[in-house]
Amino acid sequence: MKYRLMDVLACPYDKTFPLRLVVLSENVKDREYTGKIPFCELYCAYKGMNIKDMEDPSKAPCAECYKHEIGEGILYCEKCHRWYPIKEDIPILLPDELRNINEDKEFLSKIKDKLSKIDPKLAEDIINNGNPINLKQG
Repeated sequence: MKYRLMDVLACPYDKTFPLRLVVLSENVKDREYTGKIPFCELYCAYKGMNIKDMEDPSKAPCAECYKHEIGEGILYCEKCHRWYPIKEDIPILLPDELRNINEDKEFLSKIKDKLSKIDPKLAEDIINNGNPINLKQG
């Protein structure tokens, strides 16, 4: 998933924007960005901040961001506590009724240690109380 996609993603459940991004693995590609700066209109996920809050948006790290892709991660809605996986570069933002409980539990089990090292508090919330699926459910 490209960081710049975060500029348009919102929680499908309650429309919260921006979602919180936790990068578990990243790929760096050798490519050159020659477009306008800043590329993103509202939110720079690479810097983790709103464009309007940047001291000088013309110095946004778009050229560097353009090279990076998120291979695996979590998108998290801080309002409704729903989490969405990023698997093999693809964000999976499905509504609750279309999610595969077994696949999501398997993903959480696989990444829980890595997530705990990166953000222990968020990991505990998602693993124990995350919506619609967590590892405490039977």
